[in-house]
Amino acid sequence: MCVAVPGKIVSIDEFDMAVVDFGGTTREVSLAMVEDPATGEYVIVHAGFALHKVNSEEALETIELMRQALDDSNF
Repeated sequence: MCVAVPGKIVSIDEFDMAVVDFGGTTREVSLAMVEDPATGEYVIVHAGFALHKVNSEEALETIELMRQALDDSNF
């Protein structure tokens, strides 16, 4: 199963690499496939690559649904 998750771009370097925040956890992500990314925007990320931008409302809703699913699980 593959899962892509939304994260917020915190910073971008000159090599199209970004630090992306996933609810308090940050990871380095490639922005090579995203057109005109900017800090503060949300992107959908899978396997270290941002696939596309997503509006903040949709991203925050998805993050909350994922948080609820984890809270309801036995993990």
